[in-house]
Amino acid sequence: MSGLIYRTSTVALLTVVTCTLAFSQKNPRATSKVDISGKFVMIEYGRPSMMGRDVLSLIEPGKVWRMGADKSTTFTSDARMSFGKVTVPEGSYSLWLKKVGDQSFQLVFNKQTGQWGTQYGSIDDVASIPMTFSESSEAVEMFTLSLERGAKSNAGELTLQWGKAVLKVPFTVK
Repeated sequence: MSGLIYRTSTVALLTVVTCTLAFSQKNPRATSKVDISGKFVMIEYGRPSMMGRDVLSLIEPGKVWRMGADKSTTFTSDARMSFGKVTVPEGSYSLWLKKVGDQSFQLVFNKQTGQWGTQYGSIDDVASIPMTFSESSEAVEMFTLSLERGAKSNAGELTLQWGKAVLKVPFTVK
């Protein structure tokens, strides 16, 4: 009898664990990559859908958001990068979005990577870079991050789109 109880308990526990893992990662993952002057830059992130929400407006000023869903967003570059006057060393970072004002945001690079997207510690911040805000005429349902080449051979741009919000920051590779 105790063997039957043990097997039943084990099956129930495995079912709960499997369902929890399956439902906790329900947002698709995406990657944006760009090669600029032979240097590799990549972002890997979760893509939540708006589903009628305006998440960016729900962020309180002074607070950060994980820039995606589930596991934290990871930014990787094999080159030093300049975002205006701010230099970010080559390597991997988690990316966060800090709300500064009503339509004012900063892109935050943090040394900790691989953590769940709600585990943020400002002590590991490397840089905070202002982003430009604009509104698109058409809404984007799924959160989207993109990296694109710029007009100069060593330049590029990181763009965040969700709903009608468009946030951008230009960069150069060194």
